Formats: sequence, structure tokens, C-alpha cells
Amino acid sequence: MPCVSPDGKPTSTGMTTLKSLKADALTAEEVANKTGHPLFRVRSGLRELKNAGFVEETAGKYSLTQSGEEIIR
Repeated sequence: MPCVSPDGKPTSTGMTTLKSLKADALTAEEVANKTGHPLFRVRSGLRELKNAGFVEETAGKYSLTQSGEEIIR
């Protein structure tokens, strides 16, 4: 299940992942625990969201970029 649609917007799964990062930077494992999605799916989704510019990774933790913050408002 993709996190970014062909038009570049987050899917419902992508939005769930982005919203899980609203309050704090999290590891992929923490996102999986928070969302209930399988870890393999969270990892691939975070990669998609990162490539689309919605999240950034620092020291193994993912956080929202300005674009990511704007899209979940």
C-alpha cells in the first residue's frame, strides 16, 4: 500500500504516518507501534514520504518537514 499517490499527495496510509510524527520525531519502529502498521510497510512508506519531501531523517528518527506539517493541517 503506497504512502504517496501518483499525483504526489499522501494517501490515507501516508496521512496516518505523517500524523504520527506531528508531536515528535520517531524511529520507524515507534511509528509502527503508534500506527499499528507492519514495520516493513512503515519503512517503505517513510522512504516514499522522505523522497516526496514530507519527512526528513536525522540520526534514525523521522520528523515532518515544513511541507509535511502543511499537508496535515
